[in-house]
Amino acid sequence: MIECFFETGAFPIMTDHFGFSALHYAVLVAYIGTMITIGLLSARRQKSTNDFFLAGRSMPWVAVAMSIFASITSAITFMGIPGLVYKENISFFVGILMMPVVAPFIIYLFLPFYRRLNVTTSYEYIYRRFGPHARYCVSGLFICARLGWLGTVVYAPALAISAVTTIPLWLAIIMMGAISTAYTVLGGLTAVIWTDVVQFLVLTGGALTVAISLAVNVPGGTIEILRIAGEGGRLNLLEWMPRLTQMTVGAVALSYFFNFMHDYGVDQVAVQRLLATKDFRGMVRATVLNSIFTVLIVGMLAFIGLGLYAYHITWPDRLAAEMRSDGVFPYYIVHALPHTLSGVVIAALFSAAMSGIDSGINSIATVMINDFVQPLRRQPGSEASDMRLARALTVLFGLFATGVAFFASQIGPILKASQTFLGLFSGPVLALFLLGILTRRATFYGWLAGVSVAIPTTIWTQYNTGVHFIYYFPLSFALSAAVGYGASCLTQAPPVDENLLLRGSGGGPPG
Repeated sequence: MIECFFETGAFPIMTDHFGFSALHYAVLVAYIGTMITIGLLSARRQKSTNDFFLAGRSMPWVAVAMSIFASITSAITFMGIPGLVYKENISFFVGILMMPVVAPFIIYLFLPFYRRLNVTTSYEYIYRRFGPHARYCVSGLFICARLGWLGTVVYAPALAISAVTTIPLWLAIIMMGAISTAYTVLGGLTAVIWTDVVQFLVLTGGALTVAISLAVNVPGGTIEILRIAGEGGRLNLLEWMPRLTQMTVGAVALSYFFNFMHDYGVDQVAVQRLLATKDFRGMVRATVLNSIFTVLIVGMLAFIGLGLYAYHITWPDRLAAEMRSDGVFPYYIVHALPHTLSGVVIAALFSAAMSGIDSGINSIATVMINDFVQPLRRQPGSEASDMRLARALTVLFGLFATGVAFFASQIGPILKASQTFLGLFSGPVLALFLLGILTRRATFYGWLAGVSVAIPTTIWTQYNTGVHFIYYFPLSFALSAAVGYGASCLTQAPPVDENLLLRGSGGGPPG
C-alpha cells in the first residue's frame, strides 16, 4: 500500500481555525445528502450477493477507474504525498510513473485468470492453485492488515480536519465512519463505486485548488517553484544509482513496480472493482485509465509538495517552529488559502477519507463471506441469509473502524504496527501469486519457507540498519519468491491444472 510510505502520526493542533460558515455547512450537508441518496438508490439493485459484492458485474469501466483511484488514494496519501516531497524530494513521483509500466503486466498476468475463473475475490485463484490452506492464509492476512488500516484511514484525516476547522475530532470521526458505513450497507459495491466517483471529483478539485493557489502565492509562479525546489535538492530525477540509506529514483522505481503490481493486480480492494465491469475489455480499460489518473493526480499532489517547499523558503516566517512535514499541508490550508477555498480542500479530505472507509469495509466483508464463511460451513446458505450476513458484517467493520479511530491517539504504536504488517506481507502475497502463475514447481509449503525467511529478515533490516524504507517491500518480495521457489524444488510438486498457469492459459484474454 502507498499509505505505508507516509507518516500517520498526529497532526499539529492549531489554535486558529478558519471556522465553518453557514455556506460551508450547507455544502457539507449537501455532500452528505448526496452520499446517502446514492446509497438509497443503489439499495434497489441489491437482490443477491453478486449484486452486493460485485455490483452485478455491470459497472461502467470509467466509473470503476475513478473508484479504484479513490479507494487506493486515501486521505493519508492525499496529505502524505505533499509532506513527503516537502521533506525529502520528488523521486517519489518516479515511482508513480511506474503505474503505466505495471499496467500491461497486470492485464497480462492477473486479469485473464480472474475473469476466466469467474471469481469474486482474487484469493479464489490461490485456492484453485494451492488449495484451501493457502487461501485461508492470504485471505486472513488481507483481513488483518485492512482492519488495522481502517483505524488509521479514519483517524488521520479526522485529526487533520479538526485541527484546521471548528469541527470537533469526535464529530469528524463519527461523520466519516457512520456515513460511509450507511451507504455501503444500503447499496453494496454499487453505492461504493458511485460515491467514489463523486469523491474522486471532489478530491481532484481540492488538489487542483491548492496547486493553483501555490502557483499564484509564490512570486514567479510555477517556474520559480521549480527553480527553488531544484536548488533545495527536491528535483533529484537524475539520481538513478541506488543508495541503501536514501530515497533515490532507482530505488523508488524498483519498489513501486512491485508495490503497484500487488495493489492493483492482487489486492482485493482494486480487484473487486475490476471484477464489477461487464467484461474483460472493461477490466483492461479501467486499469489503463486508472494508471493515467494516478500519474496526473499524484503528480499534482507532488507539485503541491514542491510548492509548499518553495512557499516556505520564500516566507520562512509563515511556518510555525518545529512543524512536522505531515503538518505543513493542513497548516497552509489555514493560513494561506482564502476562506472559501479552504472549504473545498476540507471537502476533499472528507472525500478521500470516506472512499477509503467504504472500500475497506466492503472488501473485508466480501473476503470474509466468500473465502471463509462459504467454504467452511457444512451446508450451503441461501442468498437471503448471505445478504443479511454481508450487511451485518459491513456494519460491524464500520463500527470497528470508527471505534478504533477514537482510541488511535492512545494506540499509536498499534496503528504503526498495522501499517508495517500491511507492508511486510504484501510482498510475500504477491510472491505467492506470481509463483503460482509463472511456475509449475511452486508449492504452498515452499512459499511458507520463503515467508519464514523474508519476514524476519525484513523486520531485522527495519530495526537494525539504516536501509531506507523504500527497500522493505522489494526485499520482502524477493526473499519470499526466491527462497519459496528454491524450497518448493526440494519437494515433489503435486499435479497442476494447466489452465492455472500462464503458459497453459495462453496468457491472453478469456475466450
